[in-house]
Amino acid sequence: MEVNPKFVLQQIQSAKEGKQSAYNFLLNTFWNEVYGFQIKRIQNEYEAEDITIETFARAFDKIHTFDSKYSFSTWLITISKNIQIDKFRSKRNEHRSLGEIEKEKIKKIPDDSPSPEDQLIREQNLTQLLQYIKLLKPDYQKVIHLRYFKEMSYNEIADYLKEPLGTVKVRLLRARQLLAEIISETE
Repeated sequence: MEVNPKFVLQQIQSAKEGKQSAYNFLLNTFWNEVYGFQIKRIQNEYEAEDITIETFARAFDKIHTFDSKYSFSTWLITISKNIQIDKFRSKRNEHRSLGEIEKEKIKKIPDDSPSPEDQLIREQNLTQLLQYIKLLKPDYQKVIHLRYFKEMSYNEIADYLKEPLGTVKVRLLRARQLLAEIISETE
């Protein structure tokens, strides 16, 4: 899908201003490119998805450092490649200290208002919604369950899963998007 570069730059600026819809646009627009890049590199869909989630979490945290002279997709791919290399090195060394995990913590991604996906989730019939949720991957099911059924905050979910906050937010955002797609496809 070809996207107008000027519009992308406008969305990046909106994201820098903390607009959730801009983050959603950037995630939707560039997810497949980053995920596809990782699949080709590591040929493991779960690791590729985790690295892609971490890529967007890190990119959104550092969005203010993005230089518009360069391509946003190239910037994302570079972040993704660096994350994958870091993960490979840490696996090779077979250890990962708690201090390194703390260094990777991601700052909050703004969540000012309920997204359309939030509204859709709230309005669905619970039984039917649970059937749809079961179609998601286990990681996505877990964050949906913790957020909407246990009503845990993002920070509580991050602590419970022992994951960085940004990773939890991006995973939840992606889970809501996939759930919305499943719901719209079946209706």
